[in-house]
Amino acid sequence: MPTKQQNILIIGAGLCGSLLALRLGQRGYNVVVYEMRPDLRKVNISAGRSINLAFSDRGNKAMKLVGIEDKVKALCIPMHGRMIHDINGDSHLSNYSGREHEYINSISRGGLNALLLDEAEKHNNVKIYFNKTCKSVDFENTTALFKDYHSKKEFIEDADIIIATDGAGSAMRKSYYLGKKFLFSFSQDYLTHGYKELSILPKENGDYKTYKNALHIWPRGDFMLIALPNLDGSFTVTLFLSYNEGNYNFNNLTNEEVVLEFFKKEFPDALSLMPNLLDDFFQNPTAPLGTVKCSPWHYRGNTLLMGDAAHAIVPFYGQGMNASFEDVVEFDKVLDENVENWEAVFKTYESTRKKDTDAIADLAIDNFHEMKDHVANPIFQEKRKLEMALEKEFPNEYSSKYSLVTFNEGMGYRNAMLRGRAQDKAILNMLSDGDISTVLDIAKEKLKEILEQVKTETEAILEDDRIAGLKQ
Repeated sequence: MPTKQQNILIIGAGLCGSLLALRLGQRGYNVVVYEMRPDLRKVNISAGRSINLAFSDRGNKAMKLVGIEDKVKALCIPMHGRMIHDINGDSHLSNYSGREHEYINSISRGGLNALLLDEAEKHNNVKIYFNKTCKSVDFENTTALFKDYHSKKEFIEDADIIIATDGAGSAMRKSYYLGKKFLFSFSQDYLTHGYKELSILPKENGDYKTYKNALHIWPRGDFMLIALPNLDGSFTVTLFLSYNEGNYNFNNLTNEEVVLEFFKKEFPDALSLMPNLLDDFFQNPTAPLGTVKCSPWHYRGNTLLMGDAAHAIVPFYGQGMNASFEDVVEFDKVLDENVENWEAVFKTYESTRKKDTDAIADLAIDNFHEMKDHVANPIFQEKRKLEMALEKEFPNEYSSKYSLVTFNEGMGYRNAMLRGRAQDKAILNMLSDGDISTVLDIAKEKLKEILEQVKTETEAILEDDRIAGLKQ
């Protein structure tokens, strides 16, 4: 097993990198982290970037691992479901689970990142440096070229291994791609939609202007608005909209009159909460949404990609941060196996992890279409009502696809995806065929009958998938 006296260089001190530094520091390795941005504990660098995120069970599994679960909980606002707002200003809450203890949380990106940095720096064997941009990685010699933001001087750092947690635009992944020293596959797929951060400010007394404990969604078919609560009484609002398709798009929302016209028509109730809309809209950037997949993540026993650097996903399952945190948990498990060298560690880690990160990337695309359109569809709403009833009455026998992905942290993303999709197909087929009527007043005995029917149909679909080669 690689000795703990070895020096590990981590590129990137975001959420994944700071958690990884903390865990490796706890394990006794000598860790040095270089981050291109300023120290977020000293400088506000959040403008235009998601300042809060959805934190759930897979992410919390990592917080338990490093022993800071209670400290993280203090940063969380529970969100029990989706508050869906229709175009008439009416709204209804669609719970995430029929089990009361299952919910997701809104958490401050900056607050969580700062906590992880503080915890990592408590270890004398962990050093974190800011304003150091990685220009390239020599993955054969295990060195990285950096440039200091202030002095403009370039310098080379070497280490026993380098782990890149430097996000979707990873410098090391770029070095893999440009190096052409091994068979490296890489894909980057953008949605036709981008996103823009907006905000709902708190009332003058600091209270929330709308319901606090939900993820608010204004689904409009081809686009949507969402809002997540912050501890200060505000909401971070995100507009997801096409760059160039439809009557309104980012390319034609170029003046105040058109932006106001768009919001008055599509989101009138949200607009009434956002007197600051125009300032936010024209001050904050419009950013793209894309998925990155690549392989292999490692080069021999020298370098490894982790987090968004290996598998960036779109944000619609609320699992990007949680998946990156789970990366650290899975990597830690491999270290516990006492594999003989770093190359074996990296190979074992990728072989167990990549199928799951590919699956959550695909699920996130699915949920994009669900959130902007399907949540407003009557048959989808009927399906959710049935699933909530099944989860409430039979908490140990049924979990929806959303619950499998979000709350069943012991199940890999791929297995959750295959089983969840099969269940969805089974229930939607039964609803479409009229095998199930409205579920509001179903007796428990009838509900049990439906549950068994759903189970039977699900297993039949999974068997068809297995025959077709979709191995679980």
